[in-house]
Amino acid sequence: MKLSVVIFTKNAETFLEAALKSVKFADEIVVVDMMSTDSTVKIAKKYTSSIYAHEDVGYVEPARNFGISKAQGDWILILDADEEVPQELARVIKGILKSDEKGQSTADCYYIPRKNMIFSKWIEKTGWWPNYILRLFKKGHIEWSDEIHSIPITSGEVREFPAIKEIAIIHHNYQHVDQYITRMNRYSNIQAEEISNSKDLELDSKFIFRKFSSELLSRLFSQRGINDGSHGLSLSLLQAISEASVAMKVWDQRGFPETDKFQEEELIGEIIQFKKELAYWIADWQVENNTGFTKFIWQVRRKLYI
Repeated sequence: MKLSVVIFTKNAETFLEAALKSVKFADEIVVVDMMSTDSTVKIAKKYTSSIYAHEDVGYVEPARNFGISKAQGDWILILDADEEVPQELARVIKGILKSDEKGQSTADCYYIPRKNMIFSKWIEKTGWWPNYILRLFKKGHIEWSDEIHSIPITSGEVREFPAIKEIAIIHHNYQHVDQYITRMNRYSNIQAEEISNSKDLELDSKFIFRKFSSELLSRLFSQRGINDGSHGLSLSLLQAISEASVAMKVWDQRGFPETDKFQEEELIGEIIQFKKELAYWIADWQVENNTGFTKFIWQVRRKLYI
């Protein structure tokens, strides 16, 4: 069985060589470049002659199916230019291909865990681990839509690799805060454009506040961002701002309409609900980090949302 690795690039000179070196075990490397203006293509030519140009629309999904169509292998591994395949993961992938060649049972598509390196640290909480992504599959068993962050359509059996860091794709995600904000601004523009015509979406201050508050509480407490220190706090706030910005940009695209349904009492009610949920999560953290009578008191407070 032959393996094709398909890599998508856009001004990716910083990490591309490491990505290409990590997949030298593959039978074929296909690079789909979205109009890079740096040395990306020059670097890619050192490792493969299968380099194709694709228009740049600001995100990768429209290029996915195009890249897959250029691959010749029986199996395909999708990789971004800022990702690496560690040796242990390469060994597991080669084992799957060998099993398939022998006629032994394998799935048709595999989700692989991903280690996100953000602001110089592997983020183990805050919703960033194991960050499963569908990347390894038999050709013909997967198709992406052109929508940003879309979930691919699969056929056949789908399995997950275990959430073990040694077999996780290494993702050099965000190196700086301004990089996060720049990308967030671009992605939120696209997301707002996609949903702006939805008649089911009622925009008011309550909705915008809820998008921010629910994401903040989820990231910081439910997904344990609080255990990631300053990284967890910063990423929780940034992601909450991202969710709110999409809603506000839809509001912008609709011409900043005021709605008859808006009432100050509704927004105050939403803020009061946020306060109660925050009290619950604070109490929940205290329960986990205390013992004895102190823990009992916080259990009561958690139950009463105070």
